[in-house]
Amino acid sequence: MNKRYNILIADDDDDDKFLVKSALEDCTSNTPVHFVENGVEVLEYLKNEGQFADKYAFSKPSVIILDLNMPKKDGRETLKEIKENPLFKKIPVIILTTSKAEEDVNLCYSYGANAYIVKPNSFTELTEILSTMTNFWLNIVTLAPTIG
Repeated sequence: MNKRYNILIADDDDDDKFLVKSALEDCTSNTPVHFVENGVEVLEYLKNEGQFADKYAFSKPSVIILDLNMPKKDGRETLKEIKENPLFKKIPVIILTTSKAEEDVNLCYSYGANAYIVKPNSFTELTEILSTMTNFWLNIVTLAPTIG
């Protein structure tokens, strides 16, 4: 399949972004990765608003990796809005967070999260997790086509 995929990652922590970017570079070849800082930017990206107005540069993501604890609009609110919007609800949303709280896990799945992953303590584990995740979501499953 020659489909072009891309990943949108929402995380406000610079160290986490660096680690995730480095881990993804180790496990995905030419998959574009876009980073945003918070839930407001996720929704602007998906709607191609503001700094994300260029639909060709910021095409709909194949997968969204979402942290829960972010400023402006946290991951919980963002997940709920994504999954309530008919234009975006088919995009897989993977929660990647430090929260092990049972109420967060339950809430995210009730809002429609496709997976909930607690950030590991080592770079090696993070690379293994992201490699498995990207292989599954970008190579194994058939994703619903995105509009726009």
